[in-house]
Amino acid sequence: MDGVLLPAVGRIVTPDGIVNGTLVVDGDRFEGILERDGEPTGWVLPGFVDVHCHGGGGFSLANGDPESARGAAAFHASRGTTTLVASLVSSTHGFLLDATRALKPLVADGTLAGVHYEGPYISAAKCGAHRVEVLRDPDLAELTELIEAGGGAVKMVTIAPELNGALEAIEFLDQRGVVPAIGHTNASYEQTAAGIDAGAQAATHLFNAMRAFNHREPGPIPALLNDERIFSEIVADPVHLHPGTMRFAFDTSLPAWTLLVSDAMDAAGLNDGRYLLGRHEVEVNDGVATVAGTDIIAGSTITLLDAFRNAVRLAGQSVEAASQMASATPAELLGLSDVGAIEAGKYADAVVLDDDFDLVSVMRRGAWLQV
Repeated sequence: MDGVLLPAVGRIVTPDGIVNGTLVVDGDRFEGILERDGEPTGWVLPGFVDVHCHGGGGFSLANGDPESARGAAAFHASRGTTTLVASLVSSTHGFLLDATRALKPLVADGTLAGVHYEGPYISAAKCGAHRVEVLRDPDLAELTELIEAGGGAVKMVTIAPELNGALEAIEFLDQRGVVPAIGHTNASYEQTAAGIDAGAQAATHLFNAMRAFNHREPGPIPALLNDERIFSEIVADPVHLHPGTMRFAFDTSLPAWTLLVSDAMDAAGLNDGRYLLGRHEVEVNDGVATVAGTDIIAGSTITLLDAFRNAVRLAGQSVEAASQMASATPAELLGLSDVGAIEAGKYADAVVLDDDFDLVSVMRRGAWLQV
């Protein structure tokens, strides 16, 4: 614990509530909390867990390049995201297979927590920044080859449940221990419910890239929100969602079933300019990423720390609730038992903030990072 950057008495967010004190770390694991008297300053949160991220700091997670992925993971770790999943965008089967094989060693060494395929089994009507020409119906042979190539690295697949073969694919993924997520969908309420019954466990960035709610044709949103079998991703920035929509989602789904995601692309943490998301050229103006020459949103430029702050400041959530949505709930979704909470025996991943939620320091696996 040399060079510790902890408040003398901080507000430590634990699964059982806030404890005033300081952390005790043994190697790369939490040993416990030393409770202390005195007026607490600052916050100590469990390291953030981001299950939907395409890149950041000028580095891509979506291009299948291992060194670029290491750069993106290091950038997000320096902002408090100590557990990160690489989200690949829709592409050819050959590209996804090569990218999975290339990223597999990073999952094995703990740099990444897994791989998420956001497509290509999604709706052309709700494809957002994905390339229409590579979209297709789910294929069990493709999925089998991808999962086997990953050797446990593949954690989640986003599917539109209205596609031919989607229900069979959702059931197949569920049986193989891969999270089927409903997203980029033009499904009806009934088609969405069928996808949930088939084994879907999550909603990919709820509200975004899915059929809008209508009181006579409700579509996927209420089916996803109202079902306790579904964990709902929320991109908590005012570009993707109005603060009132964030609050509605958080208050309806509740923190145990809601997870904050960044959906960040390469430009997160950088200035405006031109970047790539997959094979799309993306233009960033005032922090808003869109497919160049269009108004189509192409991921975000936030980190999970930004999402945490927005959940508290813009959507009225408590620090404990926002922390749970940024750490414990996403860890539970992916079955990651060693992260997501400040608890004896778990990896010593922590984010230290001051009273204004400004970043002070980050610990990952018991080591302090440069921030």
